[in-house]
Amino acid sequence: MAETLDPRPARVLVVDDEPTLLKALEALLRRKGHEVVAIESPIAATQRLAQEDFDVALLDIKMPQLSGLELLHAVKHRRPEVEVIMMTGHATVETALQAVKAGAYDFLSKPFDDVELVARAVSKAAERKRLFDRNRELETQLRQREGALDGLVGNSAGIREVTRMIEAVAYSAATVLVTGESGTGKELVARALHTRSPRKAQPFVALNCGALTETLLESELFGHVKGAFTGAQRDQKGLFDAADGGTIFLDEIGDIPLSTQVRLLRVLQEGEIKRVGAADSVRVDVRVIAATHRDLPKLVKGGKFREDLFYRLNVINFPLPALRERVDDVPLLAHHFLRRYADRLGKKVRTLSPDAIELLCGYRWPGNVRELENAIERAVVLCRGEAVTAADLPPAVTGRTAPLVREAPANGDEGAWLAQSYANAKEQALRRFEKGYVDALMKACDNNISAAARKAGMDRSNFKRVLRKYRSDVEPDAGDEGETLAMA
Repeated sequence: MAETLDPRPARVLVVDDEPTLLKALEALLRRKGHEVVAIESPIAATQRLAQEDFDVALLDIKMPQLSGLELLHAVKHRRPEVEVIMMTGHATVETALQAVKAGAYDFLSKPFDDVELVARAVSKAAERKRLFDRNRELETQLRQREGALDGLVGNSAGIREVTRMIEAVAYSAATVLVTGESGTGKELVARALHTRSPRKAQPFVALNCGALTETLLESELFGHVKGAFTGAQRDQKGLFDAADGGTIFLDEIGDIPLSTQVRLLRVLQEGEIKRVGAADSVRVDVRVIAATHRDLPKLVKGGKFREDLFYRLNVINFPLPALRERVDDVPLLAHHFLRRYADRLGKKVRTLSPDAIELLCGYRWPGNVRELENAIERAVVLCRGEAVTAADLPPAVTGRTAPLVREAPANGDEGAWLAQSYANAKEQALRRFEKGYVDALMKACDNNISAAARKAGMDRSNFKRVLRKYRSDVEPDAGDEGETLAMA
C-alpha cells in the first residue's frame, strides 16, 4: 500500500470576485478543517502570496484586473510548490488545457452541482502538496545522511536497528550471519561492518557461493596445490589467503555443498585452511560474514545444512527487512539512487514528482532495494526534465498494461527514441485529462450533448467528435438538439 499521509488541514487561498460564492467556499472549507484566506481581488491575492505560505490556491478564471490564468502564472512564479485548482463558469477545453500546461492541478466547472466535489479536490491537492513537502524534506535528510553508513539509506525502525547493531558489533571479531530476501542489501551490511572494524585497512573479499560448482568453490575458497585436479598446473592460494587479516563475505552460504561445509567448519573452529590436494594446514586470521536468503534452520532439519556449522555462523544474526516492510524508506532511497545515477550519467535530474513518489510507495518491490535501484536508473535515463515523473517509471511500478516507451531503434538514434517516448507520454497524459473533462461536462449536463457543448464553448458537431473518442454510444451528428445519452 502507498504511504498514508497525515490528514492535517491545509492552508488554502480562495480568489473569486463573486462575494456570495467566495463566502460559501470559505465556509465549506473551514468546515472541513482547512485554514482559509478568501480574497475578492487578484491583485490583493498576489500581495498575500508574496508574504505568506499556502498549500492550495482555488482561483476563478474570469476576474477583473487579472485573469485567473494570469494569477496562475503569478502563483507558480512566486510559489511553485502551491497546488492550484482553477474554477470557471465559462469552461472550454482550450482554456482547461492552458491551465493544466501552466501548472494547474485540477479544473472545476461552475456552478457546482455538488460542493463536496470542491472539498474533495482541495483535499487531494493538499495531499499532493504534502507529498511535495515530504519530497523536499527527504532531499534535505539525504544530504545530511549521505555517506553516513556506506549506502545503508533509511530512517525506518528496521534500518535504525540494523545501524545500531552495526555500530555495536563492528569492533568484535565474532562471526555474523546476515539474513533476508534477495536485494535487501546484505553485502552493504558486511562492508559497513568491515569499514568500522579494526580490520578496515586490510582486505575485504566477497564471494557468491551459489555461483560455483563444488570443486571450483573449494579451490576458490581454500586454494589448491599443483595436480590436485585436472587443470591444476600450479599451486594457487584461495580467498581465505587473500583475506588474511581482513574480512571475507560469503554470500548465499545456504547453497554450499555438505563437503565444503565440513572444510568451512574447520576454518571457524581452528582458524586453519587446508588447500585442495595439500597435506598440511595453513593458519589464517579472517573474520567471516555470511549471508543467505534461505531458511537455514529448515535446511538443517532437512539434512541439507550442518547444524554445527549453522551455530558457528549464527553467532550474531542480522535480519534485514524487505523493502515492502519499510515503505517510509522508499522516497529516501529513491532520491539516493537518483542523485547517484544523475551524477554518473551527467544529467540534470534533481528530484522526483509527487506522482512518481506515490507510485514508488505503492509498489510492493519483490526485488527489494536492488529492484528500486534499477527502476530509478532507468527513470534517470528516460527523464527529459529536472524531475522524474510517473511516465519515466517501469510499467511494473505504474501498472501500465503497455509501456509508454517503445523499443530503441536499430539505427541507434537514441535521441529520437527518447523524444518519441516523451511525446507518447505527453499525448497519453493529455488524453486522460481530456476524457476526464468531457466526462465531467456530460455528467454536469445530465448527459445532454447540446448542453455540454454550450458549456464547453464548442460547436455541437465538434464536441461530438471529441466525445466519440471516449463513448461508443455516440452516433454521427444528425442535428438533434435534444439528444441525450444513457448515463455512462
